[in-house]
Amino acid sequence: MTSTLTFHPETGLRARGSELRALMGQASEVRDAGLERAGRPRTITWSRKVFVPVTTLCRDRCHYCTFVDTPGKLATKGLPPYLSEDQVLAIAHQGAAAGCKEALLTLGDRPEDRWPIARQWLDEHGFSSTIDYIGHLARRITAETGLLAHLNPGVMTHAELQRLRPTAPSMGMMLETTSRRLFEEPGQAHYGSPDKDPAVRLQTLQDAGTLRIPFTTGVLIGIGETTQELAESIQALKDLSDRHGHVQEIIIQNFRAKPATAMQGAPDADLESYLAAIATARLVMGPDARIQAPPNLSDPAELSLLIQAGIDDWGGVSPLTADHVNPERPWPQVTELQSLTTSNGYTLRERLTAHPHYITDRESWIDPALHDAVLRLADEDHLADATARPAPASGQQAPVPSRSVAVTIGPRPDQTAESSGTPGRRGVSGRSSSLLDRAENSPADLDQDELTGLLQMDGTDLDRLTELADGLRRSVVGPTATLVVNRNLDSSQVTDPEVAAAVAADAWNLGATELCIQGTAPAHAPATVYEQLARAVKAAAPQIHLHAFRPADVLDGARRTGRSLTDHLEALQAAGVDTVPGTGVKILDERIRQRSFPEDLPVEDWIRSITAAHTLGLRSTSVMFYGHGETAADRAGHLTSLRALQEKTGGFTEFVPMPMPGATDRDHRVVHAVSRIGLYGAIPHLQAAWTRLGPEGALLALRSGADDFGGVLLDGRVVPEAGVEYGQELTVQAATRMAKSLGRQLRLRTTTYGVAPAKTP
Repeated sequence: MTSTLTFHPETGLRARGSELRALMGQASEVRDAGLERAGRPRTITWSRKVFVPVTTLCRDRCHYCTFVDTPGKLATKGLPPYLSEDQVLAIAHQGAAAGCKEALLTLGDRPEDRWPIARQWLDEHGFSSTIDYIGHLARRITAETGLLAHLNPGVMTHAELQRLRPTAPSMGMMLETTSRRLFEEPGQAHYGSPDKDPAVRLQTLQDAGTLRIPFTTGVLIGIGETTQELAESIQALKDLSDRHGHVQEIIIQNFRAKPATAMQGAPDADLESYLAAIATARLVMGPDARIQAPPNLSDPAELSLLIQAGIDDWGGVSPLTADHVNPERPWPQVTELQSLTTSNGYTLRERLTAHPHYITDRESWIDPALHDAVLRLADEDHLADATARPAPASGQQAPVPSRSVAVTIGPRPDQTAESSGTPGRRGVSGRSSSLLDRAENSPADLDQDELTGLLQMDGTDLDRLTELADGLRRSVVGPTATLVVNRNLDSSQVTDPEVAAAVAADAWNLGATELCIQGTAPAHAPATVYEQLARAVKAAAPQIHLHAFRPADVLDGARRTGRSLTDHLEALQAAGVDTVPGTGVKILDERIRQRSFPEDLPVEDWIRSITAAHTLGLRSTSVMFYGHGETAADRAGHLTSLRALQEKTGGFTEFVPMPMPGATDRDHRVVHAVSRIGLYGAIPHLQAAWTRLGPEGALLALRSGADDFGGVLLDGRVVPEAGVEYGQELTVQAATRMAKSLGRQLRLRTTTYGVAPAKTP
């Protein structure tokens, strides 16, 4: 292992090219030696968390932040100053049900010192300060759900840290930088933000060490700091860690410019500077330090480089909630993170909020009141026990908030004449409050009868229902709306590979990242027509995502070639198909299909094809058509069937409710709202099908739980009429305006909801 005794941080931070590669190699050696010493060789860790944004009010004015709101913005969004206890507990229960072990409580610094509305809310609810409220929430979360709280309330005094220590095994606060220049000079990143005073932040870190609190901290790269200032910041963390031993991990975070901020025009931290900072931090901090890089703030192709630079922790990743601080950067799928980690020669293991050696020496580092809760979730190595599930402490309430009660809706609605998809039974309204409470607190636990009851709501009950759904949408994806730049091609019309290649190249050149091909080829087409189209597309536009071939098309191809379903899907995958459309079914009810849509694929065949695709790793969309005379119970049955299928395969990326001509505005609202609620924790994205809803209907759906516009649907310059929805196009500019009217930021996405590459249509 290369010695680091004579290492000069500023030299490391300036390394580029071959010098940077050598530096990264040294950092990797040091990291690997530390992991060997810790007894977990070549192991990279992460924490399965649920993100709880307790309040977005803050007294600071950081020039790069979009997490923070003003009271005026909250009023526009219809949001309270703080999440209520019930709201926080509902998120925590949902996180526990999804297998999370950490509840990350994040908030703005001391909002009551700047905003009277925050002070008023705290007074009305009986809390002396935001810190007081955070401690109360942390106690309830652990006692009532079994989750371990990790607290990020910003700057804290010694007394506040002392009060919070019995409520959470770990806490955190980014140092960001020790630069007084960035704090004191007008126009710099931290000017006007009292809590970003480096001396104040260093004192919080010092006090946390004195109190022996496992503490997460780190530096922010690219906010205007000099190389010397960055070196001094890393060294300050090294000194604190050496003095107290409490710095459990160092986050090296790269700056990403955000729209509608003072620094929106600033360049992102460049990759080489970021890698040099990670490697330098590793060499300064030494082999026993835990170095973290947030995986959602780097492009997927860059993540392997972060491992090579010396990280050994990915931090918290949520399977349920958005990164509310960086909502424009979605979390990677855990399976993708695991695959990437494994491909680099490391094992990915889940950890708890406190790192293992603090749990081992818990008598020194963790308050005795938390020992049982921590050990219930820890394995023999004091990482996370993969088989453990959070549960309330003995003697505490059942794992749903106390005001949430189960309801009986009465006779099965499909046995009544009043159960149609249009406005529901008058009798439901009398029980709707309890049912809505249940939808708010335990959406993933709702059964088919309960979903039916929700689908029958109207009037003020429907208003509350859509508000609940929109709240869940905000929790899952944050204040964003997404759009993919794509083009469609109808393979029932175009079977010539040369034409498909020209369409693909043209779409890519126009800014598309996805080409969607679907449609059963005519009988005279070659047996391998679908593969030929896929190969031609990938040859002409290798980087374009090919979203192609519905279950009906896949089964047709298997029949033509004489292959089994699995063999044919593998052949399509080898030819370049990346994901498959989940269209071709109206509703998962064979009785309805036979009666109303006999030309559609039998439901059993659709399920068989989609399941086979998911099993091979081909993810898909999912749909439901509504407004064709189906009942509320029919809709609920479709949602519960999709949820069950998703729990089995995990392959659906999104759900798209598709209105038919008979659907009303009330149908649009209730279907999207109940879809968001009924699929919560299973399918994260809900699309507003703008081609069928129209602009106003799409906005209605987006206010009722939807988070996605779907695709631009470029016509293109090559056989534009060969697109399934030729003549309909939603420009990025129009979608941006629509998102802004909802108080959201438009995010261009990939087909699978990653961050789209920088391409302009």
